[in-house]
Amino acid sequence: MSSASRDFHKPVRRPGETFDRAFAAEDPAEVSRVAHATASALLTRVRTEPSDDVLERLVGFTDAHGIDTIAELWSRSPARSLPGALWRLYLLQLMIHDDARTSALLYERGRDAVASADDLVAGAPNPAGPDELVQLIDTILRGVFEGDFAVALDRAASFCRVQASGAADLADDYDDTEPERASVLTTRALRLSTYAEDLSACAGLWRRDALA
Repeated sequence: MSSASRDFHKPVRRPGETFDRAFAAEDPAEVSRVAHATASALLTRVRTEPSDDVLERLVGFTDAHGIDTIAELWSRSPARSLPGALWRLYLLQLMIHDDARTSALLYERGRDAVASADDLVAGAPNPAGPDELVQLIDTILRGVFEGDFAVALDRAASFCRVQASGAADLADDYDDTEPERASVLTTRALRLSTYAEDLSACAGLWRRDALA
């Protein structure tokens, strides 16, 4: 997926396929401590004292501020941890917001190709256009802060699996005519599949009160 150009005064954002970025740190242990502390404090505070205004700011955070602030806090966390789960959820949201048309195409292809109940778990309308997918991912992220956290993670994981299935299916169409495009789609499918596994694992850990 290509990145749209950004004006210099706008928040720094990253294209959807940029799922990781290394940030220099003198003390990895301190980075880990801050990541876990901030993720736990944020989730506890919002879920204990829910506020519509705060929820809307959290859901719209990357639109207003970009992804770098969140990345500096959580991008180096283990995938199967609380900050790691939150980081992946925000990246998933950014991927949809940055290129909702491609995401809608992949979702519809995946919906037809996936042999599971993931489409039902994710909860997308049928058909799901760009606007519907943006609304869906925002709803899933909102559920992280005000609903059942494990359910929100399961929905996000199912969403990733449908998208991964669509990306793999579409890649097959380009194998012979546009191998480079097919490779990009295959890479995206693998990445989304990994995200689905990690988010599902995090949901299970949360239910056992073991997600830290």
